[in-house]
Amino acid sequence: MIHYRIQPHRPEAHLFAVEVTVPEPTPEGQAFTLPAWIPGSYMIRDFARHIVSFDAQAGGQSVGWSKLDKQTWQLMPVDGPVTVRIEVYAWDLSVRGAHLDTTHGYFNGSCVFLAAMGHEDAPCEVEIEPPAHPGCTGWRLATGMPRVSGESLGFGRFRAENYDALIDYPVEMGLFEHATFEACGVPHEVVISGRHFTDLARLCRDLVPICEAHIRLFGEPAPMDRYVFMTLVTGDGYGGLEHRNSTSLMCARQDLPRRTDAPDSLRDGYRTYLGLCSHEYFHTWNIKRIKPEAFTPFDLRQEVHTELLWAFEGITSYYDDLALVRTGLITPQAYLELVAQTLTRVQRGSGTQRQTVTESSFDAWTRFYKQDENAPNAIVSYYAKGALVALALDLTLRDLTGEEKSLDDLMRLLWQRYGKLDKGVPERGIQALAEELAGQSLADFFDLALYSTEPLPLESLLARRGVQLSWRPPAGHSDNGGKPAATAPVWLGVRVAEDPLGARIQVAHDQGAAMAAGLSAGDVIVALDGLKTDARRLDEQLAVYQPGERIRVHAFRRDELMQFDVALSPGEANTAVLLLQDETLNDAARQWLRPAL
Repeated sequence: MIHYRIQPHRPEAHLFAVEVTVPEPTPEGQAFTLPAWIPGSYMIRDFARHIVSFDAQAGGQSVGWSKLDKQTWQLMPVDGPVTVRIEVYAWDLSVRGAHLDTTHGYFNGSCVFLAAMGHEDAPCEVEIEPPAHPGCTGWRLATGMPRVSGESLGFGRFRAENYDALIDYPVEMGLFEHATFEACGVPHEVVISGRHFTDLARLCRDLVPICEAHIRLFGEPAPMDRYVFMTLVTGDGYGGLEHRNSTSLMCARQDLPRRTDAPDSLRDGYRTYLGLCSHEYFHTWNIKRIKPEAFTPFDLRQEVHTELLWAFEGITSYYDDLALVRTGLITPQAYLELVAQTLTRVQRGSGTQRQTVTESSFDAWTRFYKQDENAPNAIVSYYAKGALVALALDLTLRDLTGEEKSLDDLMRLLWQRYGKLDKGVPERGIQALAEELAGQSLADFFDLALYSTEPLPLESLLARRGVQLSWRPPAGHSDNGGKPAATAPVWLGVRVAEDPLGARIQVAHDQGAAMAAGLSAGDVIVALDGLKTDARRLDEQLAVYQPGERIRVHAFRRDELMQFDVALSPGEANTAVLLLQDETLNDAARQWLRPAL
């Protein structure tokens, strides 16, 4: 057994102290390494750069060592157990890294636990010690890692079956709030850290049907015997990362349900948070257990490329909000608004005409996870476009089989053939299973959806379910689509954000009036025709102009004030609206949105 010990050593300095002891080191000299990336987040992060000290001892004596590369250490040969001690700087406030201060501590194992090379399959035991800092009294601990000793929510000893399992149990510690519920007989925990005003009873009540819907879709029993939702609340945070029996989430304070909310109200922010919970929970099956062949096993030293991220993130993105409507947490029309917003995001970026969804998956490491200001013009999101492919595949399977088969059946088949057997899905494996369910070739569909940039046939697929898809110009620069609206007469073709000086351009779209005039991402628009403007007033001030008119725009680029002559144009019809043609769902729509799981 490999023994680890970790303590929030100096919270005020953001330092964890970590030890790893190998009882029987390799005769040629034990080597240790730290992952370069974390599963679920496809970018090289070089976690070893946060190690600020490294020391090795055996029998009370120092052991010499050398560094082989950016993340690997080689010790001199020794007899008997050897212990390595490191300090890890933890100041990454995200779901992917490690963070420590006097208010809370959090870590993913990928950031703090060295792998003893050659012993990765050995069981691991971890002693997690409380901080000694006087400002951290009363701290509790939450993790999905199996406990060996210590009280519930207390510090103590934990065990993992091997190194891969060890780094898949994130740990939250601090003065958090805690609640529990059951879904299909499985105990679930909710941990909320940070300042918040959450109605925990409401949150648990709403999570129950979401979790039960996903468990029943794949079939009981669930693949985990307990599950932990860990959420860090900040002013404007958002994000999530899946793990084998838990998830780490970040959300904005206003996105959680409040005790003052009306019982039946569902604010947009809370709907977004529930969708995030649903997304990460669905990953319990779709990526944590059903995963690409390229990820079995993971090579955490370097990039691992696959064309299948559209399925593992896109299909999950499809089911996250679908679960909300299937469980009655949102109405069918509210769900269609969310789908229309996804359509809008994909359509507005000209990257959808330049990159296929499989290319986006393959290039996640260097393009999707390293986006710059030109990303919407150059790439397509395998999350958003992948969700639309999943929608089209679901409706296509339903049409071809007279509603006998659907994407639900495909996910169950993936679970039975691959997830349960711990086998990786081949690059063309999803198409093969879909064709098996359909009883015919789907080559034309997959060639169009995955290997071309042509539009998906969603208009006709949705029409059969009584849903009308239409496109309109944007109603303003903050219009995300989804609802009917009076369109603005002119549109600059930019996405803007608030800035102390005015309206900062986040994205300048190809062929837009702003780009044509020379404006660029990062420019801060400060005046229109000599009148001061900002992100909130921009649309109102543009409303008095007509297409074809010219306007003088002043903007700062860096510290230089520049003037641009912009020829105004109407917005493109790139904003999607989905509406039910009748007030009630037809039979096909009911089987899609209200199935008996």
